[in-house]
Amino acid sequence: MKKISIVSACTDLGVHVNGASIGAQILAKDLHSNNISHNYTLSNNQTKKEANPKMQVQTCQEINDFVQEFDRLLLVMHELHFEESLSTEDRNLYYKKMHDLVLSVKALDTKNEKRNLEQINEFNQNLYELIATIIDNDEFPLTIGGDHIIAIASSLASIKKHQNLGLIWFDSHADYNTYATSVTGNLHGLPLAVATHFEKDILSDFHQGPFYDPKHTVIVGGRDIDPWEWGNVLEAGITVFSTEDIQKYGSETICKKAFEIASNGTKGVHISFDLDLIDPTVASGVSVPAQNGLTLQETHELVDEITKSANIIKSADLVEYNPIFDKDGKTAKLAKQILEKWIETF
Repeated sequence: MKKISIVSACTDLGVHVNGASIGAQILAKDLHSNNISHNYTLSNNQTKKEANPKMQVQTCQEINDFVQEFDRLLLVMHELHFEESLSTEDRNLYYKKMHDLVLSVKALDTKNEKRNLEQINEFNQNLYELIATIIDNDEFPLTIGGDHIIAIASSLASIKKHQNLGLIWFDSHADYNTYATSVTGNLHGLPLAVATHFEKDILSDFHQGPFYDPKHTVIVGGRDIDPWEWGNVLEAGITVFSTEDIQKYGSETICKKAFEIASNGTKGVHISFDLDLIDPTVASGVSVPAQNGLTLQETHELVDEITKSANIIKSADLVEYNPIFDKDGKTAKLAKQILEKWIETF
């Protein structure tokens, strides 16, 4: 059993609300184990640029009335989730059509900014170098976020050192936007696309090494994925197991399959666990909650299944705890239980 280095990656630059940067410090504060060798804290002290709270493209004079109306209708259609009634084939065609249309819209949207890009790159480069050093010291990096943007640095540092890894993304969101398909400019919607080099233009300039193969990349618990993101996911060939899949087939079956895909022909797996995978009635303390998530029992079952693959897990993240929205500290308690189980297992 290797020694573990805890890294508190304290930033919320990638998300439109504050709080996740504080959450990372809170979760790491009381972690004690003989397995813990070092406890690092990396903080971001720069002011972030706030996003539009309505999560829409900002109105610009350059965007004509047609584009504005299209964007409004697109969001309305997505909110209705009418695509759920389509066959798999028709649904995939719909997602691809939305993907292509959004690319056309974005080409005209010159004011949709890459929010906090310079600050994020600076923070992630520092985190990337720290994670690489931890691995060089033959220790296991357990990174506690912060928003999910930190997973760009942690996952890429890990694959740089191990050269060939699979990736499992436990998240209600795909985080598979590119800048071109991001409606808000909030960059926490891009990290998985960056880690697999589907987004090639931003957020990974500091990385000199391989990226994750989409064929060895799995999203577990996806349920709040935008139509335009689905186009990206389908194009890349990422495997997605939904929350419904977990509830239908069980954590053991889904987790086993995810690790089989991620470890097939690789030297191990990086895992990244977003707390918004869990239903907000159980874990309210997250920045971007998604309804119909995992129950408390399902969460513990999934975490137990993850630990069964500890021998092939090379690095891990737990992200997006936001104490501002936590009720009675329930999310913090659950997150610490997950971390403590990993520390004793990894």
